[in-house]
Amino acid sequence: MDPKRLKQAFQHLEALDERLTYKIRPRSSASVISPTADQVDAKLRDLAAYTVELKEIMREFMLSFAKPRDPAA
Repeated sequence: MDPKRLKQAFQHLEALDERLTYKIRPRSSASVISPTADQVDAKLRDLAAYTVELKEIMREFMLSFAKPRDPAA
C-alpha cells in the first residue's frame, strides 16, 4: 500500500465533493417548472465531469492499494 498516494486520492475526493456534489444533488420535487434545454445541458456537463473525475479518483485508490512492482523483475 502507498499511504501517500492514498492520502492524495482522498484529498482529491474531498475537493471533488466540495466543488461539484452540490451541483448534481437532486433538488426537491416540489418544483413543477420543467428545466430548459440549456439547464439540462449544464446539469449533464456537471454530471459528466463529476463521473470522469470520480473514476480517476477510484483508479488512484485502487493503485494505492496495489503492491509495488518488484524492481528486480
